[in-house]
Amino acid sequence: MISFSENGGRFSGYGFSVLSGVLLGISFPSYPFIRLELIAWISLVPLLVSLREDLGFRSYIARVYSTMLVFCAISLWWVSLATLPGGLLTVFAQALFSTTPLLLFFGVKRWSGYRFALFTLPFFWVSWEWLYISQELSLGWLVLGNSQALLNPMIQYADIFGVWGVSFWLVCFNVVAADLWVTFHTHRKVSVHGAVLLALVLLPLVYASMVFSDPELQEERPEVTVSLIQPNIDPFEKWNRYTSQDIMQIYFSMTDSAVSQQRADLILWPETAIPFYILDQRNRGYFDLLRSRVKQWGGALVSGYSDIVYYSDADVSGSGYLYKYDPEAERHYQTFNASMLVGTGERKPQVYRKMKLVPFAERVPYMEYAPWLDNLTLSLAGISSWGKGSDMTVMEFTTVSGESVKLSNVICYESIFPGLVAGFVNKGAEFLTLVTNDGWYDKSYGPYQHAAIARIRCIENRRSMARCANTGLSQFIDKYGRVYASIPWWERLSLTADVERNEIRTLYTRYPDMLPGATTALSALLLLFVFLVRTKR
Repeated sequence: MISFSENGGRFSGYGFSVLSGVLLGISFPSYPFIRLELIAWISLVPLLVSLREDLGFRSYIARVYSTMLVFCAISLWWVSLATLPGGLLTVFAQALFSTTPLLLFFGVKRWSGYRFALFTLPFFWVSWEWLYISQELSLGWLVLGNSQALLNPMIQYADIFGVWGVSFWLVCFNVVAADLWVTFHTHRKVSVHGAVLLALVLLPLVYASMVFSDPELQEERPEVTVSLIQPNIDPFEKWNRYTSQDIMQIYFSMTDSAVSQQRADLILWPETAIPFYILDQRNRGYFDLLRSRVKQWGGALVSGYSDIVYYSDADVSGSGYLYKYDPEAERHYQTFNASMLVGTGERKPQVYRKMKLVPFAERVPYMEYAPWLDNLTLSLAGISSWGKGSDMTVMEFTTVSGESVKLSNVICYESIFPGLVAGFVNKGAEFLTLVTNDGWYDKSYGPYQHAAIARIRCIENRRSMARCANTGLSQFIDKYGRVYASIPWWERLSLTADVERNEIRTLYTRYPDMLPGATTALSALLLLFVFLVRTKR
């Protein structure tokens, strides 16, 4: 049995804490030749076993925070390649927020014992992940279920419970494994534990076999042909080295080449592909040129771009601090990270403005309540305090064969928000597109991690996705979360493939908050029960 003795306890306890941090960190997607996601199934065990020791609050917090700090440093170090202050803030803050479920564990353990606390942890964990990702300050990247993004056969049940179900399943396995460890070393029977662990492995596989043989999902469905344009433009040089004309010429040339080889119903350019205000009246000539090229290509275009919206004094009355001001034009304005669909026969583009913005890099959280917070923006090249979009736009275009098709375009970081993507599908999106620019992170595994998470959104909603990235990874993903065509990163290439569209609405799509809402309610009841029992005693 592991002994946490007076002399060796502190060292061994911290050793297990760090071990759990390492296991959690390496279990998340990284480079494609590294596949360690199965480690997540036991990653919490060393920490949970060590927390059986009777610890004071300060020692407990130090132990738990050390786990989360190591975890976040391994998983998110690459953020510092875009901005060193932002990377450090991300790691330290995310580690702090990640300790919250284990703070509840500490209270319940003190009041009702270790074993009771152990089996309440899955509910606390999922509830906190959901509540955390629902507010602006969060960087909800490290939802535990995301660690399994590449373990395709084991996460098909995400179409019922979403990524929250995957997180719940993983924590349950860790909890039972930790309890097995303690039970075994106290010379008690562990046959029930073994049976439960086996069931936790087999049930997802059984469900996956049912999904892959489901006649409804296998039914042949209509497709659209999509061309991805990956220009491979260094984002740090984009606003300095290239003129607007240079950038447009790169995209025009690549798209001309792509459609000459195979005509497409839809052409996809990446996030902020057009880094200037092309819809502003001052740039009308560029937009007219773009529209004429779209007509030549014969297919609609979805492109990321920088948007600007002007407001009158009446529009900003009482809240002018939220807007920028143009003294020459004497009017207020906001800029947006946006995407637009330009159809072959439409004069006015369909516009979507990004709703989920990267905290501090794209927008400082809650600045509408404290305007001075805007000074904390961590600027990147070409980015400075974007406005926040408010409309869940479903775009519609007509294919070459004359069919009307609906899609929703997700911009970059938004792909980590399960409820947002489910909302687009609920509004009628038949397939998904994603535009992003992961070139900030050089050749780290950040872009691979980001691309992996998108696969879960496809499984949750049974929607195919066309993912277009500036420097990669540009991919086509099917409704099972499998990549079936891709462009290597850091190469200037295009890729054309067919994308399935459908109108299926999964249980998760219809009720995206069902599981986390239930775990949150149950967590509140558990805490109330523990409090009442404690008070009675």
